[in-house]
Amino acid sequence: MSVGPDLASAPAPLRIDAVSRAELARVRAEARLTATIADFFLDADARLDERTRLRLAHVLDGIVGAIEADIRRHAARLLANAGDPARGEAILKAGASVVARLTRAELLHDGDLMDELIARVRHDLIADALPVAITGPDESSLLVRLASVPDTVVASAANALLAAESRRRTANETDAIARSELPAELHHRLVWWIAAAIREGVPDGSAASDRAIADAALRSLSAHDEGDRPEAVAMRLAGAIDARPEELAALLVEAIGDRRLSLFVAVLAHSVGVEFDQARAITLEPEGDRLWLALRAADVDRPTIARIGLALSDADPRRDVEAFADALDAIAAVPVADAQAALGPLSLHRDFRAAIRALGRSDRR
Repeated sequence: MSVGPDLASAPAPLRIDAVSRAELARVRAEARLTATIADFFLDADARLDERTRLRLAHVLDGIVGAIEADIRRHAARLLANAGDPARGEAILKAGASVVARLTRAELLHDGDLMDELIARVRHDLIADALPVAITGPDESSLLVRLASVPDTVVASAANALLAAESRRRTANETDAIARSELPAELHHRLVWWIAAAIREGVPDGSAASDRAIADAALRSLSAHDEGDRPEAVAMRLAGAIDARPEELAALLVEAIGDRRLSLFVAVLAHSVGVEFDQARAITLEPEGDRLWLALRAADVDRPTIARIGLALSDADPRRDVEAFADALDAIAAVPVADAQAALGPLSLHRDFRAAIRALGRSDRR
């Protein structure tokens, strides 16, 4: 029995449209199957858990949406001021989802961008889940105390970190992500991708629309200050504190106990001479091998490593607390000089490390 219009007797444009849609549906089905198969065969430690996946989607949608809205609004304002409000209105309303368009183009598969966002999401989730261990019932949290010290450089940086982390926490808990808080290079890359996707959706494609979109994108770039990111502020605070060797263990433990994972990462990074993203990466690794090495390179003792390891195990279900307990004596026995030597490559400039990796890949071909 025939259901719906007879395709053979339909007008040619309708037949062409139906055939095109059917072909698109076939392509989508094949792509969906390929992705499902790839996901099924992923190792468990490579697969994002549902909580991380949902938070990552929220953060990515929020960042792209905030940049897109800024570009559309400012481009429309520029065109309206130039006496062309109709084109401005078209930019405000034109085109499908920018996130969907960038996803189809696989631009959001960018390794640097996703590495940063996944690390950021995991960092924030673990920070939220850390057990609270304030020194005493009448003791203020570490960051609040640092914000009140006589040293104005430390106090200013601590207040800035309080504000930055509050802003990040609010953005994570609501749909109010108002800025990307990405490193400058990644923000630059993302802004131009979004501008290109907006342009593609504008029906007239005029030179005036192109100029307005480009000028709006440049405005977004000029307004971005990567120094406001919690990660950058935490590094400034760690540098201002400049903990002495005998102060380091207590500071790391208290930062963890205060659920200030960004400060823990920054203090560790400052103490062993690596960048924040490197210290964050080794802190988030569920195995913990490089973190224990970094702590030994900073001459952190066994009890301190144990407290840090247990706190992180409480907050991150991927960690094997029994394996950590079994390895603790061996970790504590690593000589500081050996740990520092092993950690040496991480202290190299990121571009130098990338060049070394690129040469290594070429040798394996």
